[in-house]
Amino acid sequence: MGSRLGSWVDERLGWPSAIRRTLRQTVPRLSWGHVLGSATLASLIILILTGILLSFSYVPSPDQAHATVEYITAEVPFGAFIRNLHHFGASALVVLSIAHLVRVVVHGAHKYPREFTWFTGVVLLLLVFAAGFTGSLLPWDQNAFWATAVRMQVIRVIPGIGDRLAGLLMGGNELSAVSLVRFFIAHVGVIPALIVTVVVVHLRLVHNHGISGVPDRGE
Repeated sequence: MGSRLGSWVDERLGWPSAIRRTLRQTVPRLSWGHVLGSATLASLIILILTGILLSFSYVPSPDQAHATVEYITAEVPFGAFIRNLHHFGASALVVLSIAHLVRVVVHGAHKYPREFTWFTGVVLLLLVFAAGFTGSLLPWDQNAFWATAVRMQVIRVIPGIGDRLAGLLMGGNELSAVSLVRFFIAHVGVIPALIVTVVVVHLRLVHNHGISGVPDRGE
């Protein structure tokens, strides 16, 4: 019964066969640096899960945002742990993403035939930066407000598009309730959806071309 059910699912979805092919794939000589990709993915999963939990209690409005953050920290069961895990996990994701890309360059894994794998990795790093940028405003305290205001001034000096880009992000000429809502939607909806999509493509490319091993000393 189990084997027939497995065959039925495999014929329609193809997942069991894909998983078996992945598990049977030949793995080249690796180093400890190769765990950085898996560690980055693990950090991303933790951030998504903790972000979902935090969003249940967070209210993106100027008069309630900071109060709900304090409520999460002080009143919600394990709220302080979840918030700290999300906060420090974000820093870990940035560090691990950069370290992973550096490892790829050092080992030459960005060269043929893995150019598109490298490109999707760079896009993911930019999306990680964007997620950190939009999330920094959500506590809506003095540090979050003025740090974001300074970043907006930096964006304004971008030639040609600076003012329009800053206006698009803030929904006006200064930080306001509209800005907070836009940052919240980008942080919990738009950017995570883009990250998950690019991660799926990235992992598919890694599966297609295999893992690049440690180069021989003679290379």
